Amino acid sequence: MTAIKAQKMTKVYNGVTVVNGIDLKVEKGEIFGFLGRNGAGKSTFINMLTGIAKPTSGSFTLLSGDTEATEVKRRIGVMPDYSTFYGSTTALEHLRFFSSLSGKPAQKSACMEALEAVGLAEHANKKAGKFSFGMKKKLGVAQAIIHDPELLFLDEPTSGMDAESVIQIQRLIKSLHNKGKTIFLTSHNLDEVEKLCTRIAIMKEGRIVKIGTMDELRAFYRTNIIVKIRHSIVPVSEEQKLRQWLEGKGTDVQFGDKLTFITVDEDKKIAEITRAFTACKTDIFRVEVEEPTLEEIFLD
Repeated sequence: MTAIKAQKMTKVYNGVTVVNGIDLKVEKGEIFGFLGRNGAGKSTFINMLTGIAKPTSGSFTLLSGDTEATEVKRRIGVMPDYSTFYGSTTALEHLRFFSSLSGKPAQKSACMEALEAVGLAEHANKKAGKFSFGMKKKLGVAQAIIHDPELLFLDEPTSGMDAESVIQIQRLIKSLHNKGKTIFLTSHNLDEVEKLCTRIAIMKEGRIVKIGTMDELRAFYRTNIIVKIRHSIVPVSEEQKLRQWLEGKGTDVQFGDKLTFITVDEDKKIAEITRAFTACKTDIFRVEVEEPTLEEIFLD
């Protein structure tokens, strides 16, 4: 089942094209990462998908249904980048009120479970106006999940949180994913996206310039693979032969007694290198490969 399907989605503000003809399909059960610099059009695209803004042209469906239908809207949870709360209501009152708006009023026990999941249970009766920025972000996540939606839009869910809270929300996202939820996630924390997301799209100037799994993105952007081999001492009789062979297979060869570095341009050469060490009567203890990170891919 397709959770999100966008066709030629475009948004123009005052003659400026902010989102430019995006085609996108997100399958049910994915954690889909949506990346881009500030001003790339990410929030505008999400605003169109969640009904905050109307597309100038193009169309989309959510959960294979009519996006204007109340039934579809009730199956969706949204956490915008910045949420505004009623300062005079407690966290518990806030969740009970907003769950009623979704058409699926939550009992106190369900609200407490949601607050527990985001680390706010002990603040259930504290007024939202007293919350820190990070606590408000947590309450925003709780609000998005309180009615048990099938599809979640989370815009920067962990920004402004301390390290412990970030880990807690990331675990919650994984738990939701394990329950079959579809999650559309934007974040400037590229390590978080790399860790959580099953597929990733990178947006630039209103267009998606690359999309795929981390392995697919690495394969596209990778030109050099740095291989580090920990091994036993190479026999003197084999050392010169092995060194010459390595220099013929890769570049930047740093040959040591028990540690060797070499840069190659394709995966299959890694297997050839291990076989060469074995042929030269040298035991291999560990092979480590340095892959490009999502940060390097994003900057590229």
